[in-house]
Amino acid sequence: MNRAPPDRKEAAKRAALNALKRARRQADRTGVELSDWEGEFLASVTERVKTYGRAFADPEKGGPGAPFSVLQAVKLKEIAAKAKGEPRELKRKPFRRKAAKDQE
Repeated sequence: MNRAPPDRKEAAKRAALNALKRARRQADRTGVELSDWEGEFLASVTERVKTYGRAFADPEKGGPGAPFSVLQAVKLKEIAAKAKGEPRELKRKPFRRKAAKDQE
């Protein structure tokens, strides 16, 4: 009953492919229209994960065992939220002038 330890890269690859499939399925179920760019993004990232086990080549863009770069993970979360119909929040606030106290 000695089993080999699980391969972490294969597990990360499976999890990444499942996340991509989940996002596309959710969009199809809810009837949300993904833009051409979003559909192409999901297709190209899926293909790269299937081929290479990860979707980016530059080690500075993500963790050593991560299948997505940081920005790809953010974009995937945004697509998944859009597919669920969640409202998009603007996280960044524009710069504002400080109120001058001595203007009187």
